[in-house]
Amino acid sequence: TAQYRQISEHVACCVTTDWSQCLWRLLTTSKSSGQSGHKVLNVSHVALQSVWAILKENGTTVKSLVAVLSLFVLAGKSKAASVQQKVSGLHAASVYLLLLGIPGSIANKVFHEVLFDTCSNLTSHCWPQDSGKKRKKHNFKSSQTEGKRFKPQRKDTPEEVEVDEAEEEKEEEELNFSGQDLMSIRDAVVLLVQSLLRLLHTFPIKDRQQSSSNSLLFLNRDITKLRSVPEMAFYGLKLLCLPKHGDQKESLRVVFHQLLYVILMMNKGNRGKPSLLIPSQAILATRDHAIHFVCHLVDEMKQLALPFLQILLQHICIQMVEKSEFRSHGAQAVGMLTSQMEGRDYAYFIKWLFNFSRHSKMVRRLFSVDVVMVLLEQPERRPEECQDPELACFLPHKFLIQSMLFARQMDESPSVQGHALACLAQCLELSSLNVTRAIHNLFSGSLNSQQTQKTYHTLSFRTVEISSTDSSGCDAKENLALLLQHLKDSKTNVRKSALQALVGLLKHNVIPMSLENLARLSERCRDPAVSVKKKALQCVGELLTAKPECRVMQKAWLQGVVPAVVDSESSVQDKALEALDQVLLSQVKLCSDSCCLDSSQRLTWDLLGLLCHDCHNLSHYFSRAVTMWSKQKKFTPLFITNLISHTEADHAAGAWLLLSKVVSSSIRLPYAKILNAWDSMVSSKEISVTTCCHILCVMGDIAEHLNKDTKYRIIDDLMSLLKTFTLSLEVISAAVETIYQLGRSDDVRQTQAFLNQHCGEMVSLCEAYLTSTILSEKGPQNFNEQLMVKHLHTLGVASLYCPAKVSKRTVLLVESILTTHSDKLCPEQLPALLPPLQFSALSLPARVRAHGVITLAKLCLQHEDLVQKYLPVFARELEVGTQVAVRNNVVVIMCDLCVRYTNIVDHYIPNISACLRDSEAVIREQTLIMLTNLLQEEFVKWKGSLFFRFVVALVDPDPAIASLCEYCLLHLLLKKNPEMFSQHFIECIFHFNSYSKHKSYNKFPQSEREKVQFSLKGAQHSEKRFLIYRFLLKYITDAQRIILTHKINQTVLACFADEELPLDADGAEILSETFNILSLKEMKLQVTCTPAGGAAGEEPEEENMHTMAKAVLQAAQKKVVSQVQKKTFIENTVPLIISLKSLLEQKHSPVLRDLMAYLQVTMQDYRNEVKEFFSEDKHLAAEVEFALKMTEKEAMKEQMHNCTLKGDAKTTTAQVRIQSIIPVVKFPLLNILVNCQWYYNKVEAIGNDSNSATKWEAT
Repeated sequence: TAQYRQISEHVACCVTTDWSQCLWRLLTTSKSSGQSGHKVLNVSHVALQSVWAILKENGTTVKSLVAVLSLFVLAGKSKAASVQQKVSGLHAASVYLLLLGIPGSIANKVFHEVLFDTCSNLTSHCWPQDSGKKRKKHNFKSSQTEGKRFKPQRKDTPEEVEVDEAEEEKEEEELNFSGQDLMSIRDAVVLLVQSLLRLLHTFPIKDRQQSSSNSLLFLNRDITKLRSVPEMAFYGLKLLCLPKHGDQKESLRVVFHQLLYVILMMNKGNRGKPSLLIPSQAILATRDHAIHFVCHLVDEMKQLALPFLQILLQHICIQMVEKSEFRSHGAQAVGMLTSQMEGRDYAYFIKWLFNFSRHSKMVRRLFSVDVVMVLLEQPERRPEECQDPELACFLPHKFLIQSMLFARQMDESPSVQGHALACLAQCLELSSLNVTRAIHNLFSGSLNSQQTQKTYHTLSFRTVEISSTDSSGCDAKENLALLLQHLKDSKTNVRKSALQALVGLLKHNVIPMSLENLARLSERCRDPAVSVKKKALQCVGELLTAKPECRVMQKAWLQGVVPAVVDSESSVQDKALEALDQVLLSQVKLCSDSCCLDSSQRLTWDLLGLLCHDCHNLSHYFSRAVTMWSKQKKFTPLFITNLISHTEADHAAGAWLLLSKVVSSSIRLPYAKILNAWDSMVSSKEISVTTCCHILCVMGDIAEHLNKDTKYRIIDDLMSLLKTFTLSLEVISAAVETIYQLGRSDDVRQTQAFLNQHCGEMVSLCEAYLTSTILSEKGPQNFNEQLMVKHLHTLGVASLYCPAKVSKRTVLLVESILTTHSDKLCPEQLPALLPPLQFSALSLPARVRAHGVITLAKLCLQHEDLVQKYLPVFARELEVGTQVAVRNNVVVIMCDLCVRYTNIVDHYIPNISACLRDSEAVIREQTLIMLTNLLQEEFVKWKGSLFFRFVVALVDPDPAIASLCEYCLLHLLLKKNPEMFSQHFIECIFHFNSYSKHKSYNKFPQSEREKVQFSLKGAQHSEKRFLIYRFLLKYITDAQRIILTHKINQTVLACFADEELPLDADGAEILSETFNILSLKEMKLQVTCTPAGGAAGEEPEEENMHTMAKAVLQAAQKKVVSQVQKKTFIENTVPLIISLKSLLEQKHSPVLRDLMAYLQVTMQDYRNEVKEFFSEDKHLAAEVEFALKMTEKEAMKEQMHNCTLKGDAKTTTAQVRIQSIIPVVKFPLLNILVNCQWYYNKVEAIGNDSNSATKWEAT
């Protein structure tokens, strides 16, 4: 009955407990008495031997006693055992182990191999482990378990399922232990471990000749004082390495092998793959204990343990997982263990690690970088420490940095590249001077870098040997070029790491703080990836903090941060605004003569000064930032007061700049100080142009707060200055705008009357000057280019405010400036309103004509009839004009007019787009930018030849323009029209080859001059054409590829097969080019080209469920798409190919070679289905098969040519050689000793708390 069972268990527990305690006290008394005298020792020895006599006297055989103890042990081992049964089993195991240690145990045949193994492993069954994971609630799933493959379920019967569920529920209930129960089990475990340690002192595991010196070393320790379970466990492992327990080498091998998984924080069962543990505090503490124990063994055993330390380090590297936390702890473990090595052993490990860093598996190359970083933190080893000259070269830190760390930046895996670059930046932060010197040498000397791939198979705990290959050298310039190249890498993490590395090199003066290097940094603030933009903003801020006095750095910071305030991503905007606020606004303090500016304040005014002069083009972005700040109410009266206090300092230009931006957002201003500054500006001639413009802007913004007398006084001052025509062009525009602000009122008519009066007066003055200069006989003699430009500019600016005051005579005068560059105009063609021109035979300077064009365009903005009249003049100037400045301004003018008069200017878009092939790079770039803006705002459509002219810029002679075109197409225009590449692709073939015989394509109107300009016909332009084709194909979707392939079949191949298009010389070129396009790798579907599981060189971790699911999905997609592609190819393409082949053979056309080349490329994917595809033309099928065989033979020959039998040949893979598996002596005690470390940390978390059950569940 249950009651009887409970009573019997309690009695058994008491008996086994008393037995174990009595024997333990007897043994302890024996040892302590033995230390006091020889006579007492003999008495105790006799007492121990009397145990066998007592058993015999009581009629108890040793065999029966062993059987009873085994019964208790097996009962405690059961999963369903109660607490009393577990404690009884542990005590019974202790009794058995103590009996083994009593003299006479061998004679009485106490030893039983199976029972001994069971007792040794009993703690793993009795201690409650994480088997509580079966609970349906409070189940913690680690990332490791989530990533495992699901095994197929057994087809159990319903009855079996119900029984299993009942058993599981029963086990779940029994897994809940109280704190008192756990402490009872813990005490029993301690007693068992102590019994085992005592046994190891006296009872040899294997018959070996004992060494008395080694025995005394351990016998002097008092086991009763080892109360820490990990301490006892490690002490037991140390005992196992004694000679009396077997071969010490084998013992060390097995001990180190068991500790390997403790260091790796893995749970290694009896079989199967190790599983990762959750890196809790207890697990980390156990790992640290294991590492220190290994170091202790190496210190104690020296040369005997060093070979196994090498093996341990190799297996830590080989079995490391990809998770960053485990890699970090693993690298720290490698660093601690290598610190125990002497010079030669350390060098040998570095040599092995060097070859390991080029392993074929990505995770191993990644871990090698972590290990290098840890080793660099250790003191550098001197070459004198290694007697072997071949190994001495591996000791310096220079080797680790140059040959291992920097070499990984060219790794095939983006993860390894990014990690290596990030670590390179971290190296500069280390305190070691040798590390910094090595990096300096890297960018000023030579570098030997290695890149190979290795293969790796299942490992036993043996030495892992990895072969190496020769390296190639590259100089410092190439190293820097490679680093800068990573800034444009396709992978986001690589670009971010490259930024970090570049900042480190610049900060520590490894590379010069040049404008070119800093420009690369600023460019990344406009990266397509949001995370890269944020990283770039952080980097430029970090560099500015390190180099606040560097003017080049200040410019780079402004160019990177200020434009980011208009970024499309709000988080990037916020980060840029935060940086600007911290550096600029927060440092505006009250200025006084007694206070000096600190470094932060000096930086603020230096940056504002740059915004006034060298970086004035960023003023628009800065205005946007001020607008956002004004919404956040950043500009308090105190801030304005502090800011105005700087308007009279040496850095007044920056103060006026900031004041001009914020004054419109402020309510109360000290107007008296601003008016005093105005008076100073009027009377002074030393104020810079930029400062004048900012002061005028402030005056215009505060105009509504001024009284009439003050307004008219300022207006009179401005008119007086304007009439002198001595102001710069920028000040003229600002002055006219300020006059408008001062004269503006709520009454529109009154405002217009004011403008007609003042601006009309300026128009009249300009007209009078132009008349006296252009029409007067003495005009050429008195001609002043600077004065002419200022009058033209003033006329254009003033006319925008008073269009009614612009007369026809004024327009004709300005027109005459544009049309007097030759003798094409005769006096008879001039209007009667104008007398004969005095410049009919005189070419005006390009600067005057450029300003004349702008002024004429401003006149056209107010009069639509003038637009219709002068657009042909502008278009003619683009075609026949020779002055770059004039043509550049005409492009800008026509695009600006397109915004206001879209329908009128739309007819002249071909004239504008023709400038994309202009001889001057500045005009091509300006045209590209202006057309992109119009296309973005949809003022212009992709009509006619515009698309083909636009993409020609991809092959522009200037790489900057080609890059700009690529950016505009991909990041600005393709988003608005995702199908534009596929829609225009076929027509590109006909257009770029100047083929117009097709009934549908290349039929838009073009002049002969334009055809010649944009033609890429001929073999000499073949490379350019295919660069465009590849670019377009690269950025279309697989669905668009399928449709495009079908259209090519129907509109190109079918037309030649049906002889709708003649197979003449031009037709043969088109057909040949079509086959070459179809053979491009970009034409293949991406889903069939991408390997399952990720990019090349990346090995998916089996534990990563997301990666596995993605790989399965890709495989399914590939299968479905391949079937659809195969069906389409058989039904649509194959008949056309057979027909075309027959036609080409009849014509003896050389295009037949391109057709066969296309088939050869295409049929690579259907190598075994050639006969099925071409069942209607067996001869063609045989030719294709023959071509494929020849291709394979050529590939084999090329591979054999690249590979030789010599060791110095470069190989694509490295061989991992593993020594043969040698039988290892099994140590059944290792499990208990290793696992005890874990038990101890679990118990320490529980203590004697009464609520320990809850804590245990949480653990």
